[in-house]
Amino acid sequence: MKVWRAELASIAAVALAVSVSVPALPAQAPVTVQVDISRIGKKHPGKPPADDKEDVAVWLTSLDHQAADSASEPGPTATIVQEDKTFIPHVTVIRIGTAVKFPNNDPFFHNVFSLYNGKRFDLGLYESGTSKTLRFLRPGVSYLFCNIHENMSAVVIAVDTPYFGVSDRAGAVLIEGVPDGRYTMHVFYERSSEETLKGLERIVTISGSSRSIGEVRVEESPDVTLAHRNKYGEDYVPPPSSGYGP
Repeated sequence: MKVWRAELASIAAVALAVSVSVPALPAQAPVTVQVDISRIGKKHPGKPPADDKEDVAVWLTSLDHQAADSASEPGPTATIVQEDKTFIPHVTVIRIGTAVKFPNNDPFFHNVFSLYNGKRFDLGLYESGTSKTLRFLRPGVSYLFCNIHENMSAVVIAVDTPYFGVSDRAGAVLIEGVPDGRYTMHVFYERSSEETLKGLERIVTISGSSRSIGEVRVEESPDVTLAHRNKYGEDYVPPPSSGYGP
């Protein structure tokens, strides 16, 4: 019995020594992208200021680990808030299969619908203080609107990769957790044409010594319009004076 206990103590001591002597692996730095937006032509109503580089989505699809990335789990539930007659955030990127919650924080009714590309849906009319949730099960770009308030819009991009980010007002994009390897870079900006965005795709290599993709210049297309009709395909009419906001 004493010999058995001595052997256990010896094994425990060796295990402790090994655990102490193995240094923790340093966390990988995020991949960085700097976005610039080229705005051509006269300013249109609702157009962001010239120095605003927000809401450009960038995502990376692996050329080396495609099977592993495809098998990864959906992300945690995302939230797009309806507040002050605005969807916040305006652009959301999610992993395929991820649910998105739409809480109504305004003191009046809202609706969320999408009839274009991506996922087609209509969450119906719901009141202040309530919320609805929807899961996006296939890749694509979904343009979201409110059937009551014409100026409300948002974009949800469902992608088959866990590596993505959205630019801030200064144009900075951070993509966390990207392993070293080769990737195809994809870009989305709602004021650019599909042809323009397709031309921005390129293969990039991420490594410990090179985790910056550099600058991506996105061109705003003057032919792209954000005008839309309501969920019935008709022009918007002013909402009733009661229960739908000022």
